[in-house]
Amino acid sequence: MMKLKFYISIFITLLTVSLTAQDAKLTAKVSKNKLGVNQRLRIEFAINKQGGDHFSPPNFTNFKIVGGPSQSVSQSWINGKVSFHQSYTYIIQPKKKGELTIGAASIKIGGKTIKSEPVKVIVLDAVELPKNPNDPNYIAQQNIHLVAEVSKSRPYVGEGIYVEYRLYVSENISVYDTNVTEAPQYNGFWNQDIKINGFPVKMGKYNGEDYRYIVLQKALLIPTKTGNLAIDPMKMDIVIGVPTGRADFFGNVITRNIRKEFASPKKIINPRSLPIEGKPENFTGAVGDFNFAVTLSKDILKSNESSQIKVGVTGKGNLRLFELPEVTTPAELEKYQPERKEKVSVRASGISGSVTDIYTIVPQYKGKYKIPNVNFSYFNPKEKKYYTLSSEDLYVDVIEGKELITNTDKIDNSVQKQTVRLTGKNFRYIQTKSSFKPIDDEDFFRSNLYYILLLLPLIAIPIGVFIGKQNEARSNDIVGNKLRKAERLAKKYLSEAKKQLGNKEAFYEALERALHNYLKAKLGIETADISKEKITQILQNKNVDEATNKQFIDVLKSSDFARYTPITNTEMEAEFERAKEVIVQLDKQI
Repeated sequence: MMKLKFYISIFITLLTVSLTAQDAKLTAKVSKNKLGVNQRLRIEFAINKQGGDHFSPPNFTNFKIVGGPSQSVSQSWINGKVSFHQSYTYIIQPKKKGELTIGAASIKIGGKTIKSEPVKVIVLDAVELPKNPNDPNYIAQQNIHLVAEVSKSRPYVGEGIYVEYRLYVSENISVYDTNVTEAPQYNGFWNQDIKINGFPVKMGKYNGEDYRYIVLQKALLIPTKTGNLAIDPMKMDIVIGVPTGRADFFGNVITRNIRKEFASPKKIINPRSLPIEGKPENFTGAVGDFNFAVTLSKDILKSNESSQIKVGVTGKGNLRLFELPEVTTPAELEKYQPERKEKVSVRASGISGSVTDIYTIVPQYKGKYKIPNVNFSYFNPKEKKYYTLSSEDLYVDVIEGKELITNTDKIDNSVQKQTVRLTGKNFRYIQTKSSFKPIDDEDFFRSNLYYILLLLPLIAIPIGVFIGKQNEARSNDIVGNKLRKAERLAKKYLSEAKKQLGNKEAFYEALERALHNYLKAKLGIETADISKEKITQILQNKNVDEATNKQFIDVLKSSDFARYTPITNTEMEAEFERAKEVIVQLDKQI
C-alpha cells in the first residue's frame, strides 16, 4: 500500500512539473471567418496551462451574445507528454456588415495577466437559412467541400499543369466512409495520375476558414488542343456523422450518420496556341526546358563492325509527346530503325527525365565518313520563346574493309563512248541486194473480221441477258446496296484524310473533321462543339450498337492523342481503315 501511494505521488509530481513547464498561452479560435449578417459563429478562448483564473471576455462590440459562455477542461498524457486544455466558448451574431474585430480576452495565471490576439471576421449580406439549422443535410453541406484545385487555367498547348482533388472537412463533423462514384474525365488532355503515398490529414483553409483536408487524387494534364476544355466533376458518396443538437445523459453530443453525394465544381481550362512568330520549321511539338545531344559510341571501326548513334533529349516538359529528329547518314553506312528508350518520371511539378533514340550503323567500305549535325527545337513556356539546339558533326573512320570504287576509277577502266564524226575519207556501205514482199490484199468476205462480226450478235445476246439478271439481282440486294453506298460515303468523307497520309498532324485533323462532318450530315447537328459523352448519348438514342459507338469514340480519342505522339505511316493507314469501317457500320444503323 505504501508503494502504491509512493508511485501515485511521483505521477502527480511529474504531471504537475510537466504542466508547469509549459508557457501559458491564451488563444482565440472562430468557427468561420466569413459569414452572413444573419448567421452565427462560435468563438473559443483556450488556455494550455493549469491554474488560470479570473477569465475576462472581450467587449464583443458589434456582436450580440446568443449563447455561452460554456466552459470545458481536459487533460491528457500521451507518450510521456502532458497536455492541458481549458476553454470558454461563446455563440455570437454580428450586428452589421463589414470587417469586424473581436477584441482580446484575458486571464490571470501565476500572478500575471495574459491576453489573446484580436480576431477579424468578414460579415457579408444576409444568406438564406434553412428552416431547421440542425438538419443533417444542411450541416453536411456547410461542413464538407469537394474541391478541384488547378495549378494553371491558361497554359500553352503542350504545357503541363496538374489538378488536385481535395476533400475539406470541418472539425464539427466526422467522416466514416468515402466512395468515388464517378471519376473525372480529361477530354482534350494527355493525362497521367500522380501517385499519392497514403492519405495524410492536413490542416488548411477553405474560404478563409480552418479545415482538415486530404488529397484524394492528383493528375498531370497536358492540353493537346486549344479551346474551352472542361474537366468534368469528381463525384463521391460520403458517410458522415453530424451532430443532432442533442446530448446524452453524460453530456456527450449525439451524432447521426447520413450518406450524402458530393461533386467537385466543373473546371474550364482555356489553353493558348503556341506563337507562330519565330516558330522553327523543324518544331515537332516539344514544350518545356530541354537539353539535346547526339553521341557516337565508336568513331573508329572495321568493315561490318557496328556503332551506335544516340539522339537524346533530357529535361522537363512533354517528353512523351513529340518526335526526336532523325539522323541522316551517308549511303555507305547502313542505318537500322532506331530503338526508343525512356527514363521518365511524372510528378506534380511535371514530367522530367530523358528520351533517347538509338541507331545502329554498320559500315560497308573503308574510308572516312561524315554524319551531319542534327537540330532540335522546343518552346519554353516560362520564357515564351522558341529555342533551337544543334549537335556537332560526327565522323566515322573505317580503317579496314573493302575499297570503295569511285566514279573516277570506273571511267578509267571502261570504254568511253565518243560521237561518230564523218569526214570525206570515210567510205559508206553500199547495199547490193534487195528483198521484196507482196502487198497484202485480202478480201473482207470470208476474212477473220467477217466471221467475228457475223458471230458477235449471237454471243452478245446471252451476255446481255446475263448482265441484266446480275443487275436485277444487285438491285434486289438491299443489304449489299446499302453496304456499297456506305463504302462510297466513307470514301467521300475520308478523301481529304487519305490525301494527308504520311503528314501526321494534317492527317489526324482531317480524320477528326471527317467524322464530325459525317455526323453533321447524318444527324443535322454540330458535333464538333459537343463532348464525346454527348456524342455517345446521341448515338445510343439512334439505336447504334455499343461496339460501333465505342469504336467511333475510340477513333476520335486516338485523333486527339496521336497528334503529339510518334506515329508511323503503317499506324496511320490502320487508323484510316478503322475510321472507314466505323462510318460504314454507322451508316448501316442510322
